[in-house]
Amino acid sequence: MNKKWGLSAAALLLTAAVILPGCAKKEAPKEALTAAASKVAAMTSYEMKTKLTVNDLTIDTGTSEADATTGQILSMLKNAELTVDGVYQAEPMQTELTMVLNLKGDMAMSFTVPMVMTAEKLYVKVPSIPFLPLPETIVGKFVEVDLKELAEQEGAEFNPSAMDTQKVQKLSNEVVSTLLGEYDEEKYFNEIKPKEAGLPEGVEAKQVVQFQVTNDNVKEALTILVNNALPKIIDILGKDEYKELLKIDAADLAKAKEELQSSEARAEFDKDLADLNTHLTINQFHLNTAINDDNFPVYQDVLMDIKVNDPEQGENVALSLTASNQYSKINEKQTFQIGIPQGEDVITLEELQQQFGATGTY
Repeated sequence: MNKKWGLSAAALLLTAAVILPGCAKKEAPKEALTAAASKVAAMTSYEMKTKLTVNDLTIDTGTSEADATTGQILSMLKNAELTVDGVYQAEPMQTELTMVLNLKGDMAMSFTVPMVMTAEKLYVKVPSIPFLPLPETIVGKFVEVDLKELAEQEGAEFNPSAMDTQKVQKLSNEVVSTLLGEYDEEKYFNEIKPKEAGLPEGVEAKQVVQFQVTNDNVKEALTILVNNALPKIIDILGKDEYKELLKIDAADLAKAKEELQSSEARAEFDKDLADLNTHLTINQFHLNTAINDDNFPVYQDVLMDIKVNDPEQGENVALSLTASNQYSKINEKQTFQIGIPQGEDVITLEELQQQFGATGTY
């Protein structure tokens, strides 16, 4: 794999960075999304539903033996579905998520992993996974991870600021606002009538805004990202108020910005960008954000259908996926179905390791 693949990946990062909430009133598309970045900090509790579906994934390495092995793996991933249902509240901090993974193909399987997180602890329920013999004594138990103790064991200092959702949201607000501010509204933003946006039943929106990248604008989009947006985003990451949150050395940020803006880096970027169209084909790539009457994001969906090829390596990748994220009961009192695991339902990491060691599988 060479740098052209990295450049294509950057294109995906660009679009992923604008998965945003909605706006305060029906405004011009770009203005709506920019205003939305500040609105997200007001979400102190919500229910959420996330879904990711791999519609197609094909990898051609140019070698029959490698393709046979790869094909077995891809048969499981094609049409695979990942869903995450969750509940979140900021005060006191509590989150619970239930992740369900459905794999298709000849070795179809499905398993569910509930998780709970508080300000200092993480609980993960041990699932029953086909073809993976886990001790019966731990299946169905919640493994308790003390985040502070874990950090100390790894020789690091526990950083409670990393759990500060409000500060994370504020940082996201600044980054997103800066990123969106660099893009031309007519080229990248559209407004879609809610009735034509394919919103799921029960989702009501007064405005749906679309951010779209095509073969025609992907080069310009990447140029704006690298030359204009990223240097400003690095400056944001270096602010004093985010030092405890990010634990990033100021010298490392300064070096990254200097290297990004160096003449050598610019020349290499321009060289790779020049023939990007011969390596990346965007059949479809758009992101829709639906906004309700209370000015909150209630639904987002992304459709990506791309092809990436590297003639020098003889490798070709085709990927098509859809993803969606839905919010409800925003800023309402939440009901937690799992709660905080206690008593016999909980085992420690040490007990988990002992159980694996006893069965000779650890």
